[in-house]
Amino acid sequence: MSERTTAPAPNQSLHQALASFRHQLRKFLLVSENAANDAGLHPQQHQLLLAVAGAPAGCSPSIAYAADALGLKHNTVVELVDRCVQQGLLQRAIDLADRRRVCLRTTARGQRVLNRLSQVHMRELNSQGPLLIQALQNVLQTTARGLPRSARENDE
Repeated sequence: MSERTTAPAPNQSLHQALASFRHQLRKFLLVSENAANDAGLHPQQHQLLLAVAGAPAGCSPSIAYAADALGLKHNTVVELVDRCVQQGLLQRAIDLADRRRVCLRTTARGQRVLNRLSQVHMRELNSQGPLLIQALQNVLQTTARGLPRSARENDE
């Protein structure tokens, strides 16, 4: 009995490159999530601390800023901020330029936790970063060879 050979599926190389990139990215995110959990935080709390502490110079991060940075709804960020305030990781402060606006700041404790988590992330990136970069380069090289066929073209 002979095996039938089939032509590669359209966009197979793109799908393989994207799958590899997603795998490498997910491995990094799992390390990040586990590190946050080990530090006693929900991963979204870690992301909130990072967004607040990593805001550009001259930016006073607000709830709206954090919601945009995290891709979350305003109410969800309010709940995250409440939990971080209760844990002594963040504090709210009235914006002196616009007293209707509440700004967020990391506390000394929040900064210590964030520093420890950032060290874990840097070790992981130093270790696994080259694989992540290679996977991204493979995606970019694949798409540079030509745009993938659309689903409509595949149905024809």
